[in-house]
Amino acid sequence: MTLGTTAWVPPQWSMTVKIAELAGHRGETVTVAGWVVHHRSSGQIEFIVLRDGSAQLQAVIRGDVRARLASRLDQLVQETAVRVSGMVRPDYRNTGGIELEMDDVQIVGDSEGFPIGPKAHGIDFLMDHRHLWLRSPRQVALMRLRAAIIRLLRNFLDENGFVIADPPVITPSAAEGSTTLFAIDYFGEPAYLSQSGQLYLEALAMALGRVYAFGPTFRAEKSKTRRHLTEFWMVEPEMAFCEFEENLVWQERLVEAVVQGVLRECPAELGVLERDLGRLQSVRAPFPRITYEEALALLGRRGLTVKWGEDLGAPHETMLAEAFDRPVFLTHFPVELKAFYMQPDTSDPRLALAADLLAPEGYGEIIGGSQRIHDLALLQRRLVEHDLDPERYRWYMDLRRYGSVPHSGFGVGLERLVAWIGGVEHVRETVAFPRTLTRLWP
Repeated sequence: MTLGTTAWVPPQWSMTVKIAELAGHRGETVTVAGWVVHHRSSGQIEFIVLRDGSAQLQAVIRGDVRARLASRLDQLVQETAVRVSGMVRPDYRNTGGIELEMDDVQIVGDSEGFPIGPKAHGIDFLMDHRHLWLRSPRQVALMRLRAAIIRLLRNFLDENGFVIADPPVITPSAAEGSTTLFAIDYFGEPAYLSQSGQLYLEALAMALGRVYAFGPTFRAEKSKTRRHLTEFWMVEPEMAFCEFEENLVWQERLVEAVVQGVLRECPAELGVLERDLGRLQSVRAPFPRITYEEALALLGRRGLTVKWGEDLGAPHETMLAEAFDRPVFLTHFPVELKAFYMQPDTSDPRLALAADLLAPEGYGEIIGGSQRIHDLALLQRRLVEHDLDPERYRWYMDLRRYGSVPHSGFGVGLERLVAWIGGVEHVRETVAFPRTLTRLWP
């Protein structure tokens, strides 16, 4: 046909309706595309539970329709991909208050021998089949919860004047410590996968005022705890003309907005996860604050002695958080425990103006932040003290040479945040394909 002489008419097809939207189609005949969760018979009626990623639906097949579709119905095993049509009817015994009176089914894709069944499976088996385990209701709920938390984080920052800015993932130098970097060969030069975009965000904050990044970061820590991944996602806000106390206020406002937003927007997901909503409803700013020295005293009263200058680990963080019903700021660490760029407290230079936000219920640190050093001479001394090559940080020191101002920022570990809000035991379930010390596949 000559272009432009005859209008092209597309073939006839039926637009599918998402299961989550079916409540608005009561009394209508619709088509739904999805996968079989399970299939059973009860007397003269057959029931098929379907999922399409948005929700689940029970389809009912009766009488003549059952007889007409018998050969196809026999093929509907777990995870068979189908397209079904029928009348949407109210049924308040079912989740969502509806069911589908089915009159036709088309098999789109067979599924014989699906390896994940209702029986219990070990975690290694499930992780080996992560690409299929993601289809389960719990994992779907977690992925939807993760997406909602990302949206709420970004909405808060966007609505409060933060500009999203993208720092590089490949970097020539360390942000926090050279021992936790993944090294790569960058055309004959040493380079690293980013452990934080913070240094670059400081430069962007001097141009844009308030900025944030959202992206993957990499830590080569040989840790097997339930809190650690080697590849994880961080939201990292950075603010010019912002000092320590204001930085804490931004953090607690952000966390409050996200948690309360999840309670409003994700009741179904929290229900699937069986989350104790009372623990989340109490997450309201302001959050309590406790200094490092106060933390040592509290731990000592509870029988856990820590010497001044020692770092705090997971057992210490859990014990501290148990004393509060909401997240708690742990502040004013010894400078030796923190990164080279953190501003010392002018009233006690032994201490850094740094804080970790600890989630309750044993989830540990979900945010780390600090005021950054803005004095050039002090930053130069700190680089030497940390045995870092000043030449590799020359561009970073330029930020202190030309219009330096007090500035602060923080990083939110997305997977830890999702784990805490969702009440999940291990962070490996909060990302689609987790990367850990022992897992690079699938």
